[in-house]
Amino acid sequence: MTIKEAIERRHSVRIYDERPLNIEQIRELQSEINECNHDTGMHIQLVVDDPKAFKSKWVHYGRFQNVRNYLVIAGKKSRYLKMKAGYYGERLVLKAQMMGLNTCWVALTYSKNHEVMSIADDEELVCVIAIGYGANPGVAHKIKEREKVMKVKGEAPEWFLRGVDAALLAPTALNQQRFTLTLKKGNRVKAKAGIGPWTKIDLGIVRYHFEIGAGLDNFKWE
Repeated sequence: MTIKEAIERRHSVRIYDERPLNIEQIRELQSEINECNHDTGMHIQLVVDDPKAFKSKWVHYGRFQNVRNYLVIAGKKSRYLKMKAGYYGERLVLKAQMMGLNTCWVALTYSKNHEVMSIADDEELVCVIAIGYGANPGVAHKIKEREKVMKVKGEAPEWFLRGVDAALLAPTALNQQRFTLTLKKGNRVKAKAGIGPWTKIDLGIVRYHFEIGAGLDNFKWE
């Protein structure tokens, strides 16, 4: 499976079966996490076989079942942390999809298990990502029309449209897709988050998807 195929096939999954992650999967995920942490200074962690985080009263509302594995998306507090969390968290989400696993971004419906999570005083736990073998592959979310999320003067180049299409497949909080992608002179692209509590995380996810769809050789971020 290519990463573009992973973007198309990946959907949020809240119900998992009881199959554990195998050693090879854990090693592959940990290797990718190590690269992300090394490149960014973040403190992303993989927690395996811990059912406690998803046994809070909020799980009922999130409709999660059998979640025993998850990614802890954390890093040093900064104005860019949430966007970085979205960007590198989605990198791991798509990596998992390519490995035959399912995932779900989780902002509220989990408990902070300090026995297994390692969060320093100068760090912030942004969110977690459930990961494992889904009981089903999930369902595609509704997406907005291109024109609702992009701004272009004149005719948009094909690479930009491919980027927008990939961005529209990105998971966002409550599927609200509150972002705008603007094409400027010199093939510069500006990505702007809308108003909302999780839109900065969403923006990081959207930027990662746009890069894959558009191709980094075709543009520069503003």
